[in-house]
Order: sequence, then C-alpha cells, then structure tokens
Amino acid sequence: MKTTVIASTLTALLCLPVGAALAADTQTQAQTQHQETIYGSQLMTPQERQTYQHQMRAAKTPAEQANIRNEHHNRMQERAKERGMALPAEPPAGGMGGGAMGS
Repeated sequence: MKTTVIASTLTALLCLPVGAALAADTQTQAQTQHQETIYGSQLMTPQERQTYQHQMRAAKTPAEQANIRNEHHNRMQERAKERGMALPAEPPAGGMGGGAMGS
C-alpha cells in the first residue's frame, strides 16, 4: 500500500512539468491565432492590435464596425505598400473572428 502511494505521488510529480509545458504552448498558439485574425496584424505593434480590438468592441453598430474595419484595411494596405509587402486585397471574412462559434 505504501509503495503504491509513493509510486502514484512520483508519477503525479513527474507529469506536472509536462502539463505546464502543454498549457504554455496552447496559450502561445491561441495568441498567435488571435493575432492572425486581424487583417495586417504582422504589420502592427502589439499596442496597435490592442487599440484596434478595443475600437471594434466599442463600436455600437455593425455599420460602425464596418467603417473601422475599412479604415484599418486602407491603413494596412498603405503600410504594406510602403514596406514593399503585399497583403490580400480583401481581409478574411468574419472580421476579428469572434462570431462563428456562438452564432
């Protein structure tokens, strides 16, 4: 009985670092995926991404969100052009990517 308890405890302790590593990897993937849902995010600073997300959440109507999205799209197209990069002509459907799961 005592040996079983010790073996179980050791097994649990050995699994803790694996669980922590998996949790950190999942968080990193979630952050990367979230950034990729913003059109031109690779051209933005973390502060700019945060500001854009705040503006989209604060918009009171779908029309206001569309206006913010269009202005952002134009800015990112111009920024990409200045840096000699190419972005897709149209942003991914669904904007910031928050509506598909619960709708």
